[in-house]
Amino acid sequence: MTENPTTEDKTWRVRILDLSGGAEDNIVEEVGGFHDLAHANAFARTYVRDSMERCRVPGASAKDVLTAWFSFGEDAVVLEAGEDGWKSANELDDFAATRATPMERDWRMLDPRRMVEDEEDLPEDTSSPDDEDDIPTTH
Repeated sequence: MTENPTTEDKTWRVRILDLSGGAEDNIVEEVGGFHDLAHANAFARTYVRDSMERCRVPGASAKDVLTAWFSFGEDAVVLEAGEDGWKSANELDDFAATRATPMERDWRMLDPRRMVEDEEDLPEDTSSPDDEDDIPTTH
């Protein structure tokens, strides 16, 4: 008998696909380390939103933006999420019709690789309660 991993035990992965066909099997990379499906879905959505905006040129219609994205953009798929995974097809028309805000495009803030790197870059807290005497004060 095999056990199915619970949502708490699972880490989620998002596959980035190059729609221009420039990568082998159209796979650019897989991003892992998402500890819940909501985080993976948000990353995938934001990544595609940014890709769509990179395909937008001044004066382009929504159809032009969508055509450019299908030719040069990148899609994102949440692996092993089934029907619960975010699907770009559900929002492409809205993305093409409406310009994204900077926040809607900031997939880097959701990237779990960045979160690990940021934690590794933090200086160790070497202060102790005794160090309070070393803080300069003004009188």
